[in-house]
This record gives sequence, structure tokens and C-alpha cells, in this order.
Amino acid sequence: MKLHNPWPLLMAIILLILGLPAATNAAAAGAALQKAKQEAEAKGFVFESNRDEIIAKAKKEGKLRVLSSLEMENLKPVSEAFKKKYPFIDIRAEEIAGTDTYQRMLLEMKSGTASGWDVNYLTTDFYDDYFPYQKKFDVLGMAQQGVLQIPVGMIDPVNRNIVSYTTNTQVVTYNKKLISEDKVPNTWEDFLKPEFKGRKFVVDIRPQEVANLIPLWGLEKTLQFARGLAAQNPIWIRGHSRTIAAMAAGEYAMLLGANLNSTKRAMDKDRSGALAYKVVEPVPIRIADHESVFDKAASPYAGLLWLEFIASPETQSIINRDFKGSVFVPGTTPYQLTQGKKVSLVAWEHAPKLEELQKKVFEAYGFPKAQPVGK
Repeated sequence: MKLHNPWPLLMAIILLILGLPAATNAAAAGAALQKAKQEAEAKGFVFESNRDEIIAKAKKEGKLRVLSSLEMENLKPVSEAFKKKYPFIDIRAEEIAGTDTYQRMLLEMKSGTASGWDVNYLTTDFYDDYFPYQKKFDVLGMAQQGVLQIPVGMIDPVNRNIVSYTTNTQVVTYNKKLISEDKVPNTWEDFLKPEFKGRKFVVDIRPQEVANLIPLWGLEKTLQFARGLAAQNPIWIRGHSRTIAAMAAGEYAMLLGANLNSTKRAMDKDRSGALAYKVVEPVPIRIADHESVFDKAASPYAGLLWLEFIASPETQSIINRDFKGSVFVPGTTPYQLTQGKKVSLVAWEHAPKLEELQKKVFEAYGFPKAQPVGK
């Protein structure tokens, strides 16, 4: 009796065995995706389980209007890059800025008259007021399941539909012709040393940079530090941009807690080469530039693609020209500067409370309060 060649059968069995883990993993991933979709929809969220379907729906929409806080010098190349990736979407992106603009937009949302945009900026000053007027895409769930390519740290974990695509980093900006690098403090507590008493450095009366230390230090230690700063009798100012320009001219030696991107811009314009900065620990980092899809968006799926695109390495490399990329994206300046260092991250749980925390720090500075006439 002639035996058949056993090798084809053996190879088939081996391939089947080798393929079982991959098939099992694929089945598990599919089950997790469906479970995430069911849970999201049970809570009233929109959850798309297929990215190709998102693109197909965006293609049908064909248009996108974005209202962004990103400066036009960056917004323009980002919009052009988006158009190149999605040529079937006619995009119009506008920069918006100013408290009056934000308040007007909110009033339009609340009155039901808001229209004409698909993605809008959410300022932290009125953060909670925006929530009822943003489309309930489960952006976080879709990112966690790999439907959207967005680092989960960039997404509001509570509301799940808001993306923060930049971070502000606080540093010490100084004039190296007035003070050498080795004399610049290495920690924030170093500013309380006796040699820095008596108008030796500048502090902004809006204490955002000091309040940014609360996530790591806690409230009481931060308030104690604020009282110590006030006791040093620093030079009080309001606004970083003008102060850094004056510093370049030799008026001041150091600014405590300057925004890194503001410093970078000033350094680019500083022909004297006097300006420099130092990363001081713990490094205060604050999430910024929040965007979400508007509830009444005519092109919500094109808006969803925009949220993914602004979080992409391609877009982050454009934004990072000002050292303002997201700390959650490898390769950005904030990411690189914080590696191996202690960080105080003002993230989603702290950002909505930042104004309230700043008021507490301001009170700790102990400025005299205005008294009624005659008292």
C-alpha cells in the first residue's frame, strides 16, 4: 500500500497552531472594541468602531470650519497640511482670541443662535460652560481602542470629547549679561535664598506659574512658597511679553516662571543675544489649547479627523516650532525637557480649577487691599 506524502498535512497543522495566537488576539481586540462601543452608546456617546467609516462620512461632508486659538503663523501651515492629507475636505480655519470673543460665542451657544463652525476652542476661564454644546463623540474611547490615533493623555478623561493639543512650560528667563547661568536658581525654592532678596528678580502678579506647582506640591506648600516670594520683595509686573522685551534691553535680570514659548519668540528677536532660559525643577507644565467638535456642526466627522490630525506627530512638529508641542508627544520640546525631571503637570483634573487656585496664591502674596474712602 502506497502512503500519501504526510508533509502537506503536517505543514497545515503547524500553520494552524502558529496562527491561533494571532486569531485569538484579533478576536479579543474585536470583542473589546464592541464592548467599548456598547458602553459608550449606553452613556449617550457616539462611538465609531471603524476609521474608514469616519473618513467616508467626512468625505460626504466635504467641508470643515475650525475656530482655533492657534496663532495664524502656525494655523496656516497646519491647515495646509490637513488639506494635503484630506484633499476632499474644503477647510477654513480661523484664529480667535480674547475674552470678549469667547464670551460672545458662549452666549450664542446658550441662546441657540450659534452656527457656522464645526470645531471650536474652549478657554479654561469658562471651561465648564462649554460642555453642553459639544458633540458627544467618545474621542477617548476611540483613541483607547486605536480607532483614532490620539495619545490618551491629550483627551479629557471625564468629558471624553475634548482634546488639548499643546502644553505651556514654565521656565526661568534671564539676561545672561546681568546674571550668569550658574547663579540662576536650579529649583524654585532657591528663589527664597538671602542673595535674591530685594528686587533681584521679577514675578507676575497673575500667579499662574506658581499655581502650576500645586499638582505636585499641594496647596499649602505652594501658598507657603508664595508668601516666601512676597517676603523677598521682588519686582512685581503684569504680562510676560513686555517684561521679557525689557529684560533683553537690560532692565531686569530674571523672570520667575516665564512661558517657554514667549521666551523662545523673544530670543529669536533678540539681536544682542542676552536672553536665555533655564529649566527649573519641578518643571511646571500646563495643558492648553482645548478643542472639540461643536454639537451643531454641519461636518462633525471632518471635525473628528481634525482633532486626530492636530494630535499627530506631523502637526506637533509644526506647533513645536514655538516650543509649545504637547508633552504627551515624543519628540516635542516639552517632552524632551521633562525627561528625567520632576514635573508638576496641570492636567485635566486641575485645569478647570486653575483660576480659583490662582486667586488663593494671589491672596498669599499679601497685597494691600483697597479701603473705602474715609476709613
